[in-house]
Amino acid sequence: MRELKRRLFTVLGVLAATIAIGTLGFVVIEGYPVFDALYMALITITTVGYAEIHPLSREGRIFNVGFVLFGVAVMFYAIGVMTQTILELQLSEFFGKRRVRRMIEKLKNHYIVCGFGRVGRAAAAELKRTGVPFVVADADPVAVEQAIRRDMLAVSADAKSDETLRELGVQRAKGLIAALATDADNLFLILSAKALNPRLAVASRVNEEESENKFRRAGADAVFRPYDVTGYRLAQAILRPFVFEFLDITSSTVDMGLNIGLEQVEVPAGCKLAGKSLKDTQLRREYDVIVLAIRKADGDMQFNPPAEAVVEAGDHLIVMGNLQQLQRLAERTQGARK
Repeated sequence: MRELKRRLFTVLGVLAATIAIGTLGFVVIEGYPVFDALYMALITITTVGYAEIHPLSREGRIFNVGFVLFGVAVMFYAIGVMTQTILELQLSEFFGKRRVRRMIEKLKNHYIVCGFGRVGRAAAAELKRTGVPFVVADADPVAVEQAIRRDMLAVSADAKSDETLRELGVQRAKGLIAALATDADNLFLILSAKALNPRLAVASRVNEEESENKFRRAGADAVFRPYDVTGYRLAQAILRPFVFEFLDITSSTVDMGLNIGLEQVEVPAGCKLAGKSLKDTQLRREYDVIVLAIRKADGDMQFNPPAEAVVEAGDHLIVMGNLQQLQRLAERTQGARK
């Protein structure tokens, strides 16, 4: 876009300077009125073939010969630059779309962020921070350009369309974030996405409180009202400032420059942690992390589990600690087998 603006301003500047030179020449050499001189300069460089407005003297014709050659060259230059720019834009768009399409085709177990407004931007930023594969879809090209400038994979398309969802790899996706502008759009998006992939995990924003139940019936696994969440956090910051500070530390590590976070770590079948008590896993000593809760495979949540609590295959550990250590623990549970 910057290159396009630069070329456009260059062409306009050269044309304006050429017309100004011609106008000035006809005024000074032939004594034309300014408007007549401007008109003569324009018809000369555009080679439209009109006759001279006023008879030219010998000196005027000599000037006009040079101005014709120079003006025509400038016009050809301007046409060439604009033609080249248009072709480059078309080719860039064509090959850019092909490249993005190939990148999306390679995605698997990825996430789809639909809508790149304030909510969508925050969600995409968190996905990028955690390093998981994801793609952004928004109908507004300006929003897509913003996502691309942030080194995100993004496409300009109607996310509610089944065709678009297929192109985004919804059948292979792990989750979808519905962050479109209206509840109606998000609801339609959820219905479409769930029809294409019933196993898809869906989180959605909702504006109206009465719409929440409809979203859950449509298949949304998590529904958030941004204004309610913001209001709750504002109240917590006043009522329980130290609790709020603690939660903010664990959820805003990037903004605060800290290296602490919360993570959920799955314990798959065959993992060395399965079948052991928390004490025997030595997670605190080896990884310096705190196990805040165990989400059992049957859905039961055990908060502040005792050291004797047994970790079983299919459980999820809710842990807090150093981000690098959390990553090491996640890699161990995924790769270490008995």
